[in-house]
Amino acid sequence: MPAGIMIPATHMPSMMGRNGNVAGYGSSSGLSLGQKLKNHKLRNLKRSVEMFQPNLMDGAGQLHPLDMTQNTSESDLARLRDDDFDSKSGSENHEGASGDDQDPNQRPKKKRYHRHTQHQIQEMEAFFKECPHPDDKQRKELSRELGLEPLQVKFWFQNKRTQVKTQHERHENTQLRTDNDKLRAENLRYREALNNASCPNCGGPTAIGEMSFDEHQLRLENARLREEIDRISAIAAKYVGKPVVNYPLIPSPVPTRPLDLGVGNFGAQPGLGGEMYGAGDLLRSINGPTEADKPMIIELAVAAMEELFRMAQMGEPLWLPSLDGTTTELSEDEYIRTFPRGIGPKPAGFKCEASRETAVVIMNHISLVEILMDVNQWSTVFSGIVSRAMTLEVLSTGVAGNYNGAFQVMTAEFQVPSPLVPTRESYFVRYCKQHADGTWAVVDVSLDNLRPSPVVRCRRRPSGCLIQEMPNGYSKVTWVEHVEVDDRGVHTIYKQLVNSGLAFGAKRWVATLDRQCERLASAMATNIPTGEVGVITNQDGRKSMLKLAERMVISFCAGVSASTAHTWTTLSGSGADDVRVMTRKSVDDPGRPPGIVLSAATSFWLPVPPKRVFDFLRDENSRSEWDILSNGGVVQEMAHIANGQDTGNCVSLLRSANSSQSNMLILQESCTDSTASFVIYAPVDVVAMNMVLNGGDPDYVALLPSGFAILPDGTTSHGGVVGEVGSGGSLLTVAFQILVDSIPTAKLSLGSVATVNNLIACTVERIKAAVSCENA
Repeated sequence: MPAGIMIPATHMPSMMGRNGNVAGYGSSSGLSLGQKLKNHKLRNLKRSVEMFQPNLMDGAGQLHPLDMTQNTSESDLARLRDDDFDSKSGSENHEGASGDDQDPNQRPKKKRYHRHTQHQIQEMEAFFKECPHPDDKQRKELSRELGLEPLQVKFWFQNKRTQVKTQHERHENTQLRTDNDKLRAENLRYREALNNASCPNCGGPTAIGEMSFDEHQLRLENARLREEIDRISAIAAKYVGKPVVNYPLIPSPVPTRPLDLGVGNFGAQPGLGGEMYGAGDLLRSINGPTEADKPMIIELAVAAMEELFRMAQMGEPLWLPSLDGTTTELSEDEYIRTFPRGIGPKPAGFKCEASRETAVVIMNHISLVEILMDVNQWSTVFSGIVSRAMTLEVLSTGVAGNYNGAFQVMTAEFQVPSPLVPTRESYFVRYCKQHADGTWAVVDVSLDNLRPSPVVRCRRRPSGCLIQEMPNGYSKVTWVEHVEVDDRGVHTIYKQLVNSGLAFGAKRWVATLDRQCERLASAMATNIPTGEVGVITNQDGRKSMLKLAERMVISFCAGVSASTAHTWTTLSGSGADDVRVMTRKSVDDPGRPPGIVLSAATSFWLPVPPKRVFDFLRDENSRSEWDILSNGGVVQEMAHIANGQDTGNCVSLLRSANSSQSNMLILQESCTDSTASFVIYAPVDVVAMNMVLNGGDPDYVALLPSGFAILPDGTTSHGGVVGEVGSGGSLLTVAFQILVDSIPTAKLSLGSVATVNNLIACTVERIKAAVSCENA
């Protein structure tokens, strides 16, 4: 092929504009139709060059002179076209060939920029302030005034809008970053305040746990809304016959809030109560409610709260005076008319027990509510009535750190301290509500329709108490106890007591609460007289000794009743004098001596008022008359702690002068009220007791409590008061615990059983003889 091929002139692009200038130099007009035509011609020229390109290269790949000229022309054209649309603001004006028309082997050219003059920029800046989005007409007018192409003006305004938007976003980001820093600092300040927060009621740390501040606030708001729904639902129940509660309940276990009362263990008692004898019974087999049951439970609890509040305040005709005028009795017909909904009709064969009692106790209302809503404190304070109890599920923890609006599904076993009276198991919901400033109510109501067992021997209709604040730290408590029960298993000698309401009724609950409040107040006292002989004045020693005595009482009460957690075996005798025994292996329990423990108990009637029996058994001077193990020796009181206004309420430390074991002392607690009396004692090691009196931990002192439970027989005296001096007698339960072998794996011998049987029989005979002589 010849090297100097000619290219037709028709394929050469015209480089002259209409004004005679070279295109791209001094042209002030936009891309006219002629300019577009020139671009089209340029693309055709490039195609022609590509057709002949193989012939334009020599063997070394060098371009011929004609080729250099041609390439230079194309470069000049592109450069001129680029220079025509460059701007100072960096606007890129692409007017070259499309991607399909470009040569893939051609090296990309460096983009060039055209700088606007200061006058042009000022004019466009001023126009931009008035109109950031000019139309085509405005752009053409502005380009004519400034000597620019309309496309340049268009690109400048686009870039200016992007620049303004970027600056605005940068300013917003800076502002948001500043706000975020402020919120982070405020959040840290709130966290620090929450970590150092204290309860306004008790002064202790708050129980928020690890939850975030927002979560805590949401929980408080959620609880407040639930309380409002409960209130509206209770009001709606009066008119529509069924409360409206349609919100789902989320179980939120609440940490136990123990009330540090300064006396002993108003908290969990490890190894006491139900844990003593195993857990294969009905109470432990009940599971918590299902999600579908929870709305119905809430409805039932809200209606029960309204019923309790009215029953605590109403008089006749709902509550009628008894025949002797000392108490009131519930009119069942009037009750059904007043509260037609309830929990259903009374089951066949069940008997109704309803009572109401009021008392003023020496404890503030907030502390009383916390005791009732904490299952460990509740079962500890009422250990003579509640043998076992546990919370299955907490449906609501209350509002703002207190128990207002709290719902708990619970199980409990109620007892009389005698193996001759069956315990009463109950599966119920407990609801606490604040009605006004200083007025609270706590109600229980049975959930028998949710109970998995078909055997129900006790149903709790709305029962509980109304607590009203009084001056000087006192509270007025109105207790309502309303149950339906199958009492056919009660022994004959206890029938009258159970029917009188003193066994499980409101009077027993209130009397026990009053006595426990006095015990607490006495233990917290600091003005202890130092002149009396034997009075323990060391505050730490008093607390430790009271805590040890409290554990002893709880262990005794839990082990003397007919609880389903353990089984009594009758040994000998007939009728009420039968001696019942059971065995227990004690292993790895620091609170009890290791080995095989044999428990024996019996209950019988005495024709002597309870107070006289109580005074005889608690007096150390008459102890040798019934205590066979003292060998007839004199028993002396070494120290004591008063527990209330009655002189019989005290904790004593005794020593037997003729005891064969000189290293042993006797720890004794005696307590009495109008419904029950106890004298409970246990041998303790001298070294361990010295440690307790110096304020040491009493949980590691081994105890095997024995003692007496004294109840009125339910008959009334001429004055109409049950159990007082007169025609009334006493029901006495004697219970012993003996360590028959220190090896837990040893087998119980019949000789040990016979020894314990003879011991309790001789003790009973001595007591009968002694009190009969006194009564005569």
